[in-house]
Amino acid sequence: MSGPRGTRRRDDADSRRAVLTGLGVVSPHGVGVEAFWKATADGASSLGPVTREGCDHLPLRVAGEVRGFDAAETVEERYLVQTDRFTHFALSAAQLALDDARFGRADIESPYSVGVVTAAGSGGGEFGQRELQNLWGQGSRYVGPYQSIAWFYAASTGQVSIRNDFKGPCGVVAADEAGGLDALAHAALAVRNGTDTVICGATEAPLAPYSIVCQLGYPELSRATEPDRAYRPFTSAACGFAPAEGGAVLVVEGAAAAHERGAEVRATVAGHAATFTGASRWEESREGLARAIEGALAEAGCRPEEVDVVFADALGVPEADRAEAQALADALGPHARRVPVTAPKTGTGRAYCAAPVLDVATAVLAMEHGLIPPTPHVLDVCHDLDVVTGRARPAEPRTALILSRGLMGSNAALVLRQGDVPSTDR
Repeated sequence: MSGPRGTRRRDDADSRRAVLTGLGVVSPHGVGVEAFWKATADGASSLGPVTREGCDHLPLRVAGEVRGFDAAETVEERYLVQTDRFTHFALSAAQLALDDARFGRADIESPYSVGVVTAAGSGGGEFGQRELQNLWGQGSRYVGPYQSIAWFYAASTGQVSIRNDFKGPCGVVAADEAGGLDALAHAALAVRNGTDTVICGATEAPLAPYSIVCQLGYPELSRATEPDRAYRPFTSAACGFAPAEGGAVLVVEGAAAAHERGAEVRATVAGHAATFTGASRWEESREGLARAIEGALAEAGCRPEEVDVVFADALGVPEADRAEAQALADALGPHARRVPVTAPKTGTGRAYCAAPVLDVATAVLAMEHGLIPPTPHVLDVCHDLDVVTGRARPAEPRTALILSRGLMGSNAALVLRQGDVPSTDR
């Protein structure tokens, strides 16, 4: 039965719990889930010299670039010419996610039953820089008409919804880097309120010259020149983070809607919480992150000892790393010293809003494969945490905790359960 605007209204709230049925990834490790997971599980590193055009004179030397990506292989020309690289990633990842979920036109009860929510921090820097250079170098007549939308951080939500004729609840989350997890929480809320399906995630393309110049103001940005030394959180050699481009898009569905179309449920979005502690106030982020963890666990009905793996924020700044370790101890108690902690993003770089969404995708794959991926480049852990290093660790994780903090002070935590988990079983 359909309610207003084509959304389903069911009396059983548990049938509207949010589940993940599709993953789409575009990352420095490769395009597609298979390439991404293989490199991640192997502990590979895709960090390398910055080679994007116009960046060779800038002091940022190491980043995670998406190499060999050809948007024209998956995105029509009419969308390519009016969008930036970060939206090219989003359009490609969204199609990969829909294909992975086997979600097609025949599965759409109404265009109003499918929504789109994304998060973005850097927006369309490459497109915007090009048009501004045309403005100042040649005049206003040489600025393309798509400048007004391509640079905007909401562009990906708009273009994914337009391309696929999705007219359900759409939005964009502007919540710092933690917005990647918040976007997933918004999608879960929309599903609980009756929307059948929400396409959500985050992609970033912050490696254009203008974008890099903006990032150089972050004291947390690594200036290291060697890829294996640029991003080493939780170690005595921590010197900041290496940025990255790329991201992930997820298909979130109501459990009943997924079952009706025979979809494979890969994970359940069990709990989420967010807090705010202020820009670069890393000591204060201890309390804020701990509160977020406690809130997410409470919403999931999950005890600390039930957490099987933690995907850490892992900023790579000594004060921030210490605060994260302390927050885990505050929220999880003695279990914080025993639970495996990993940060696979040290092998790809930190893709701002997209980083925690890539961690969500990794968590789903880790639970499915019974393997906790390692933290590349990290060996000498100097905190009281069981950080997975060296090689992947065989395990049977059923509950994952994903953490994220933003440079401007946002904190978020998300709890995922393996497979389809009714609330009565949490």
